Amino acid sequence: MTKLSVNVNKVATIRNARGGNMPNLIQVVKDCESFGAEGITVHPRPDERHIRYQDVRDIKPLLKTEFNIEGNPEKAFVDLVCQNKPAQVTLVPDAHDAITSNSGWDTLSHASFLSEVINEFQSYGIRVSIFVGTDLAFIEGAKKVGANRVELYTEPYATLYPQNKEAAVEPFVKAAEYAKSIGLGVNAGHDLSLDNLAWFSEHIPFLDEVSIGHALICDALYLGLEETIKRYKACLTR
Repeated sequence: MTKLSVNVNKVATIRNARGGNMPNLIQVVKDCESFGAEGITVHPRPDERHIRYQDVRDIKPLLKTEFNIEGNPEKAFVDLVCQNKPAQVTLVPDAHDAITSNSGWDTLSHASFLSEVINEFQSYGIRVSIFVGTDLAFIEGAKKVGANRVELYTEPYATLYPQNKEAAVEPFVKAAEYAKSIGLGVNAGHDLSLDNLAWFSEHIPFLDEVSIGHALICDALYLGLEETIKRYKACLTR
């Protein structure tokens, strides 16, 4: 069964809007686990506008499930990951001013850099996933630089899904099947929701993990966190 990793960045965004500790990020993390999430994802950025580096340090010792830290592997991020040793690090090519992740890696142009960073993370026993689109050459490039998995950037799928769900999922099926054929694990994330997740999951039954934050936290405002996690997990059940 595909694992659900809950991205708690938006919880930190709400907290930071007023300062203090409301909502309590640590309690939300604990609740996500107790309600059935198989992992927790955070994406700290240099300006700490949502997840702070200290949040990562506070969350790590509490987790009973997998910890996934996403981000652009600049020195401060690399140091943070190596110090906290999550189960997985997901490398994302974010610009400093990016509102959210908006593209995958060109693993060919950045092969030397990615290979060096991946080697460092793996020396600490950390599984490495690379955020990519559906270009098969870049997926092959992820394998060549030593990644364990790829995370498919699914915003294009979510955008096209309301108009043509068959066409929306087709390139992702091809990309996932190719990744699997060359020995890479397959994760997915970005704009997956209760509307489109089940269709995606049905067509890629060997998907290892989905990381979902924005839509899930928005749904939780109406449904409650426990019911929301239950519904997302149901979308992944085959």
